Amino acid sequence: MNLKCDVQYGKADMGFRLTRVGVTGVRKPIIVKRKGVNNELNRALNCNIDIFVDLPAEQKGSHMSRNVAVLTDVVLESISKPVAGLETVAADMCKRLLVHHEYAEVTGVYITTNYFKPSVTPNGRETYEVYKLIAKATAVRGEGVRKTIGAEVIGMTACPCAQQTVTEIMECGGGTPVISHNQRNICTVTVTTGEDEEIEADTLIDLVEASFSSPTYELLKREDEGMVVINAHKNPKFVEDVVRGVLKRIVESYPDLSDDAEIMVRSESEESIHKHNAFAQREATMGELKEEAE
Repeated sequence: MNLKCDVQYGKADMGFRLTRVGVTGVRKPIIVKRKGVNNELNRALNCNIDIFVDLPAEQKGSHMSRNVAVLTDVVLESISKPVAGLETVAADMCKRLLVHHEYAEVTGVYITTNYFKPSVTPNGRETYEVYKLIAKATAVRGEGVRKTIGAEVIGMTACPCAQQTVTEIMECGGGTPVISHNQRNICTVTVTTGEDEEIEADTLIDLVEASFSSPTYELLKREDEGMVVINAHKNPKFVEDVVRGVLKRIVESYPDLSDDAEIMVRSESEESIHKHNAFAQREATMGELKEEAE
């Protein structure tokens, strides 16, 4: 059946350009085969996907079914030919959207998924821990694609200030770590690059965990539980320390990353002795971070 009416191409009643029009919350599996150490096998990631285009002021509506069609095509292709990473998928979708939406100048895709990565507790117990992966891409017609990969990681911090106060009150000495109050810390890091640069998600997770007082684990037997607490109190951190530690490790881990790469690190400590949380964040280009590191 050939339908004559295409309402979306009609004239808008009110002439305002819209920056993002599309669909949100689409759930699809994407098959990923990453080159990282912990990604030897293909993985089916259950992804939540938002997909958008901009809309000219004169046009009434966007063809949203085209967004879903692009998304479905890319997902099906990943089954027979696994993709290198979620940010690669997002970039591919953005380019295809520009083809299918001839009126659009900007396209965007946002993907999140839970991701399980092998880990080892302090006493050597093998485990799989869960993390949240974040992938984004934006394409501007005639200007190329920018893509983002990131992760949200949960860890633990022990407060240096309270530890010093307890040390003075109790007149403690020696090398034994002194008690302090603890926080669950949620740290998010994202790296935005050009289409040709690659960032390994596993590496981002590892450098975030190295910036906590201690990583945390789903299952801890008594010996491991004790070691996590001891290790954390040997390595007290402010929320600011976590952000700066991640920034430092990014500069050290990616010396060849282009100066215009965009880095975002956000850390929030859920306080145990306060009713509020502690928060710190930094957004910068890689060039700015390299200059400050020197």
